[in-house]
Amino acid sequence: MITQEIEQEWEQVLDYLEKAVGKRPADLNSVLFLIGVQELGRGTQVFTKEQKQDLMHIAICKVLSFSGYYELAGTDQDGWPHWKLVQKVPYVDLLTQENFLKLHVITYFNDYLDLPGNQ
Repeated sequence: MITQEIEQEWEQVLDYLEKAVGKRPADLNSVLFLIGVQELGRGTQVFTKEQKQDLMHIAICKVLSFSGYYELAGTDQDGWPHWKLVQKVPYVDLLTQENFLKLHVITYFNDYLDLPGNQ
């Protein structure tokens, strides 16, 4: 179950992204995609479906790295980051998994990007 405090922080993340990109992300996957683009560091461009999936994977690894689940292994010849699993991510149901990821995304914006209003 996601607490009211976490839900408020999630809404702050969505508000921040709406101001930053001009459109409110529809869901967690949209936020993960934006984090992946940020972590790739190439700015806005057209991505293939496979690249979009890769960007979401990059984002998941990045946010879960805050809790020690992944560590950056390096980048390939095209500049795409690759991550190494350090600690097995616990298996949970889909709702718990979404909330787990939301918490890590909130941490990403609060700690890593200094989301305004959350210092």
